[in-house]
Amino acid sequence: MTASYLAPRRLITERTEHPLGVGCRPIGGPATNQNRPVGWAEVADSGSAVDTLLRAHALGATVFDASDVYGLGHSQRVLGRMLAQVPRESVRITSTIGNYKGTGEHPYSALNLFRQVEQAQENFGARRVDVLVLAHTDFGPEDRYLDEARDTLQALRDSGDVTALGMTVPAILVADPPASGPRVGRRGCRMRHDFLVEQLGPQVLSTAAFPPEPSSGAAAAGAESVFAFARRHGAATMVHEPLLHGLLTGKYGPDSAFASGDVRSQYSPSIRGLIDRGLDGLRERFGADPQTLARIALHYALRSCPDSIVLAGVSSAEQATENFAGLSTEVSDHDYLFAHRSFMTVYAALARHAQSAERLHQLPARA
Repeated sequence: MTASYLAPRRLITERTEHPLGVGCRPIGGPATNQNRPVGWAEVADSGSAVDTLLRAHALGATVFDASDVYGLGHSQRVLGRMLAQVPRESVRITSTIGNYKGTGEHPYSALNLFRQVEQAQENFGARRVDVLVLAHTDFGPEDRYLDEARDTLQALRDSGDVTALGMTVPAILVADPPASGPRVGRRGCRMRHDFLVEQLGPQVLSTAAFPPEPSSGAAAAGAESVFAFARRHGAATMVHEPLLHGLLTGKYGPDSAFASGDVRSQYSPSIRGLIDRGLDGLRERFGADPQTLARIALHYALRSCPDSIVLAGVSSAEQATENFAGLSTEVSDHDYLFAHRSFMTVYAALARHAQSAERLHQLPARA
């Protein structure tokens, strides 16, 4: 690592971490949760998945991120097999909970929180979860479960089962609606998240990689980026999906097919085509090789989110090697700006597509 934006970064405590972390969704295999795809393609065998994580660790990775819905626990168990072969203090485990509630009434009830942490500990084969990340900020009607969740999460930290709490936050926090309070503020509302940070005390905020900053219109309306929000609260940040589930590598076009339990199946052929066309400028400038495009996207995420641990999923030892080897070749300022314009064009097109689909959905049905 030579570029200043590739220097070690803070996650928790005084220790710094490698800026490129490892996302463990791809090693979990296919899965569905609440009728939604949350997994990846079939894993050839658990041994190769463990080798993938060991390769990333040998190349310098220190932060490994899993979730209970990635393969419905399988990715956690694979990560646990890797943890058994390396010094525990050389790794930071981050684990996201809240999307899977089992048979409980709400994922953030006290019993469910204890159960989810205990299951993660069993899967990891480790008592301590370094960062426990809340997948969402829905605590039930009128925040019914917020108080008991706050007390339970504090108890887990006090006991040493969890070192730090993380919370998922939108990339852009919008200005406060005029008639809302912190307990009823709409999702993505800045005042709502200020309130939740005050209540829960998270030390880490997790967000999607793009967009890294508010649009000019949003900024004028008082929106705040998650990074400015994190700095204001003294929190570290983790960024996931820097490759947009692999779509920014150019490997998947409109005709690509994915199994029903693969998260990539949520992208329609028209959306995959839109993203694929948006990469044409990058192909012309850098080449069409998927790993080359992955290198540009990872460098872009690491530079545009300079204080964050960037989590990139890996599905093979070869991919892990290529991701980390790609950091040895720095991206110039001109190439970074070109990538910025390209990625922002792609995400603006996706936003317009989503708005058009929403308007179409709201049209009255014809007789």
